[in-house]
Amino acid sequence: MMSETRPPVPERTGALWWRATLDMLPLSISVIPWGILCGALALQAGMSPLQSQLMSLLVYAGAAQLSATTLFGAGTPLLPIMGSTMVITSQHLLYGFTFRRDVLPLSLRWRASLAFFLTDEMFAVALKERERSGAFNPAYALIAGFVFYLFWNLATLLGIAAGQYIEGLDKMGLDFAIAATFIAMTLPAMKNLPMVAATLVSGGTALVTKPLLAEIHIIVSALAGMVVGYVLHRMRR
Repeated sequence: MMSETRPPVPERTGALWWRATLDMLPLSISVIPWGILCGALALQAGMSPLQSQLMSLLVYAGAAQLSATTLFGAGTPLLPIMGSTMVITSQHLLYGFTFRRDVLPLSLRWRASLAFFLTDEMFAVALKERERSGAFNPAYALIAGFVFYLFWNLATLLGIAAGQYIEGLDKMGLDFAIAATFIAMTLPAMKNLPMVAATLVSGGTALVTKPLLAEIHIIVSALAGMVVGYVLHRMRR
């Protein structure tokens, strides 16, 4: 007799929370020094403790927060700060496009929630889960994003508390956590020639174009890497 094909058993909510939390935990821990730095620098820029925390609660964009805090401390008007934030976070357009087909069937509430919690780290973890299971799991992605959000805000709170009593936090090398976090996300994805080439081209282009195109060098380097990766992928096929 032919055996019946049974549909996959849905993962229990508790198990899903546990798995998503464990998968996001390494990146969440690695970002703690970065969050501490953001909280401390916000105080140094003249923000109140409440304003500093609201930056992480509402803006929630690490590199953009550092840039905006620096510009705010220098007395830069609001419009250039908003423009800088948009440029620095422009890669989220690519992240959203990657998951576009997966989230289109979802309700507006789900799409808005996923969009708010979408970060480089959540994207990396959710994409790896989609590759593993063969399907995008919005609940898994949302839980992973929320866990990272919680760690980021706790780290910011710690930075605000420490910044009021410890001087020179910005000179302790905490910004290395930024590079370490992105390295940790990038290395597991470098499994083939197109990925390796895209990474190297993006990094090299960023180094070359930053002195010349300081405001858009991230976009230029990302597009250069994407083009090289896409061309090599098509050639391999």
